[in-house]
Amino acid sequence: MSKTNFEFFDALGQIARDKGISVEALLDALANALVVAYKRRPDAAEEAVVTIDSDSGEIRVYGQELDEDGNVVREWDDTPDDFGRIAAQTAKQVILQRIREVERDMKYEEYAGREGDIVTGIVQQTDNRYTLLDLGKVEALMPQAEQVSYERYEHGARLKAYIVEVRKTTKGPQIVVSRTHPGLIKRLLELEVPEISSGIVEIKAAAREPGHRTKIAVWSNDPNVDPVGACVGARGSRVRMVTNELRGERIDVIPFSDDPVEMIQSALAPARVREVRLDEDSGTATVIVSDYQLSLAIGKEGQNARLAARLTGWRIDIKSESQLEEETSYSGEEWAEGEWVESDTGEMVWKPAEGGEAISAEEWSNAAEPEGDSSGSEAGDEGVGEVGDEVGDEDGGDEGGASSGEDVSK
Repeated sequence: MSKTNFEFFDALGQIARDKGISVEALLDALANALVVAYKRRPDAAEEAVVTIDSDSGEIRVYGQELDEDGNVVREWDDTPDDFGRIAAQTAKQVILQRIREVERDMKYEEYAGREGDIVTGIVQQTDNRYTLLDLGKVEALMPQAEQVSYERYEHGARLKAYIVEVRKTTKGPQIVVSRTHPGLIKRLLELEVPEISSGIVEIKAAAREPGHRTKIAVWSNDPNVDPVGACVGARGSRVRMVTNELRGERIDVIPFSDDPVEMIQSALAPARVREVRLDEDSGTATVIVSDYQLSLAIGKEGQNARLAARLTGWRIDIKSESQLEEETSYSGEEWAEGEWVESDTGEMVWKPAEGGEAISAEEWSNAAEPEGDSSGSEAGDEGVGEVGDEVGDEDGGDEGGASSGEDVSK
């Protein structure tokens, strides 16, 4: 091996070590680059192959003649005598390009199978469209839709994120990460809870409203291990670490159950459920709670009920005991369909749905009273007086009155 070739191969080995690329891959790139340089010569063969002896450093160019099927029918040594500076410059450019391609492929292969993993990056750039995280060798992209609305990502801050997708592009791998994905909670708990990473405790279901609250259902494969206690930790130390990483997001850990009634009762914690009625045909669960537990079961803006529904897969209808009693009391009544509207005079009147004349509130109230009560009221208040007047008019003052009195006494 000549001194020049020795220096070249030494430099090639240094590049391979620095870039983390195998020497064989670089030699293959070099051979392809030399073929390109050779074919630029006016007297070059249509087909050629370059061989590089890694021991001696000797580089040879062989011209080839192919038949119609692509088989080599003749081959000869066509190494140019002046295969020097121009060829070396061309080879250098192609080698650098090949090195970049190999680096991109290696980066892609490193992250291609890591969808669902958690990574730690440093915030490099953030705006109203996306945030860039430096992962070391590559950058990760966190779109606006994958960011928690109230979180602010300061430049240089360390951040954990969940890999949702790895795309292969001409500029290298594009890694899309998320701070809103429910999988982030699972991975963070795996880091803090050894029982989860070892498989003793499993996370069966999770429902999340990013930045506000998360509910997870856990199950233990060992009867001696409490799954909820393992996740929460002593005095809440384990779950507190996850909450801190999520900047205060509340996490509810509940025991998983195959019984949908028990699962729904647990999912609505911290509210206490009195009764659960399941309608499997519609997939609806009617939940009965005490009156003072109603707002707690529903949660702020319905958050607790929504998360419980996502966690269990049931549509949840929450009712207080008073509401249930009221519905039961009027369940047998027939109600006229219609609506209250304002008349031209500003009075509220009832307008029947099937059409017809609208009635006032007084008329509607009288119509709603039972017939027996209405007739009795009329008889007690007006009936006697009317009879007395009619008798008096016909028979004459006192006699009419006495006659009426006798009839009444009798």
